[in-house]
Amino acid sequence: MELKPEQLAARGASEPLHPVYLIAGPETLRVLEAADAVRAQARAQGIGEREVFDADGRDFDWDTLDAAFNAPSLFSARRLVEVRLPGGKPGKDGAEVITAFCANPPPDVVLLITAGEWGKAYQGKWSDAIARVGVVAVAWAIKPHELPGWIESRLRSKGVRADRDAVQLLADRVEGNLLAAAQEIDKLALLSDGGTLDLERMESLVANAARYDVFRLTDAVLAGQGAQVSRIIAGLRAEGDVVAGLMPMVVKELLRTAALARVQANGGNLGAEMKAQGIWEAKQAPFKRALQRHASPARWDRFVAEASKIDRIAKGRGDGDAWVAMERLLLAIADAKAVRLLVA
Repeated sequence: MELKPEQLAARGASEPLHPVYLIAGPETLRVLEAADAVRAQARAQGIGEREVFDADGRDFDWDTLDAAFNAPSLFSARRLVEVRLPGGKPGKDGAEVITAFCANPPPDVVLLITAGEWGKAYQGKWSDAIARVGVVAVAWAIKPHELPGWIESRLRSKGVRADRDAVQLLADRVEGNLLAAAQEIDKLALLSDGGTLDLERMESLVANAARYDVFRLTDAVLAGQGAQVSRIIAGLRAEGDVVAGLMPMVVKELLRTAALARVQANGGNLGAEMKAQGIWEAKQAPFKRALQRHASPARWDRFVAEASKIDRIAKGRGDGDAWVAMERLLLAIADAKAVRLLVA
């Protein structure tokens, strides 16, 4: 069966455990909380033994896991066996071991698999086998328009009421960071007086938890979110960051996208190249949007050259305002119409 991670978290401790759970997806908080709910349910039902296997590389020995399924329990009648699968794919050997487990689940083992990556390419006979006898819960990233609803639901679950403007303020402050949102909501549960929080009260209680970091900046640039780019740059500048410290990551992403543009222009396999560069399926959409706006490899080479100039300015080896130059470059990448901002 397929459930949302929140449905797993809401299940009662006495509800029967399934033989196997697969909890996967890019939204780490949702994965962690759903997995914690399964662990709590297992403890409540007397499962006191837990084994953890980190299947984070090709060298992982799946035979060891298979043997663990059939080993006798030392301390309790049932065991919770966890498999951490960061890449989201178990490979041929792993798929066979998991499928065999699902075909005949040992009565004394509950299998919990967690993964940080997920998409259609990750599914297969092994995940179908899990869905037939257990639970598959995918924690997709919360989209911007979904965030206020997620926040409002979580507030209600903590006994806190807030009006629409107050909820939107919190959504704006955390900017998609669910962990920051969860922390703020926990704090609100302690500080609120039982009444409905309005905009003014919310503003006085919450911190500005927006994650103004270079990783969010490059994501916004590639995704074409020009307004977000300007806000993050303003935040970085206000927090005392320096352009020289930001440019290495910016240049790295530009070089990576330039390489993708060359593969695309030559009719190569763009998906394979993304995987070769460590860009998993859940992270590919911003790169694809960027390549739609700027398909020419020559343009990406120009962006890289501009970034090099900005790096020199930031290090005192060129004239100009490095912050202004960086914002112009990143806005030009985020919006094809803004390319005119760059000096020819």
